[in-house]
Amino acid sequence: MLRIKFMIKQFLKEPLWFKLLISTTLLISIIFSSSFFANHAYYRSFSKVAAAIFFCAYGIKFRKSRVTSVILLAASAICISLSILAIS
Repeated sequence: MLRIKFMIKQFLKEPLWFKLLISTTLLISIIFSSSFFANHAYYRSFSKVAAAIFFCAYGIKFRKSRVTSVILLAASAICISLSILAIS
């Protein structure tokens, strides 16, 4: 619970452009990965690219913690590769 409170406090201290980037990429990822867009490969791919941007932004943000940063950047790379596979 303390870690969640820390993450929320950290998010509220961020600049507006970072809040908008994180919020929109998370929202786009959730919306376009829904079953309503399941038949459209480009929407699924766009959802994975938005998730990759989300993970990459937090991976760069947490670069002081090397393990967390590597995990988030690896998740970003996986999302990009899945996005490429979703198109083809």
